Amino acid sequence: MSGKRPVVGVIGNSAMLHETYAVHAGGVMNSSAVAEVSGAMPLLIPADPRFVSVAELLETFDGFLLTGGRPNVHPAEYGEEPTEAHGAFDRCRDAIVLPLVRACVERGQPFLGVCRGFQEVNVAMGGTLYPEIRDLPGRMNHRMPPDGTLEEKFALRHAVTFAEGGVFHRLLGATEVMTNTLHGQGIKTAGARIVIDGHAPDGTPEAIYVRDAPGFTLSVQWHPEFNAANDPVSRPLFAAFGAALREWQARG
Repeated sequence: MSGKRPVVGVIGNSAMLHETYAVHAGGVMNSSAVAEVSGAMPLLIPADPRFVSVAELLETFDGFLLTGGRPNVHPAEYGEEPTEAHGAFDRCRDAIVLPLVRACVERGQPFLGVCRGFQEVNVAMGGTLYPEIRDLPGRMNHRMPPDGTLEEKFALRHAVTFAEGGVFHRLLGATEVMTNTLHGQGIKTAGARIVIDGHAPDGTPEAIYVRDAPGFTLSVQWHPEFNAANDPVSRPLFAAFGAALREWQARG
């Protein structure tokens, strides 16, 4: 057995540098979690169909980290009209990631969905999203605090309760954990085969997987990449992702 690490495609986000120079960007903490906890090599994907195809990505990478990002999935992808509440969009990322998710589910190729990535998995499987969770009766504000240090913004803010005996309970060894929360949107209706395995105290879905998928499909609404090497919830999640990557790599 060689010591070659599995290769993870980290979905990049479009951004502007110095307000004029277009870039594809990825958070350092995403790469850190993949390299240090999953034991894989992270490579940033320019999520734009002008530069890459889903077929090429599937053959190039062992698995994918579907990252968070400021733009939201366009509501046209789940049959709704855009409103101001839906925020900014990245149609190029939509065009790559949604079919990529469906292909990975079919092939058994592993992915880990985070925040927007969690929402992408639901939409890819036919689900819908609320544009703004905090506007719903009885829901808390799940958005990132506007002020404070990075540590304060990513601090643990609410509990997530998992189904007794479910996938996340078995993986994390607990039916309730504390997580951060930095999102505005959330699941409205679950897509076909989407199992909601964890909820916030206000009922917001926080942890999902794809029923009967042959590979790793765990996705979470929070940001486990923050302090992943030390956090007792993040570490087993990224470690399990790493194990799934090595299993896929071994198929060779």
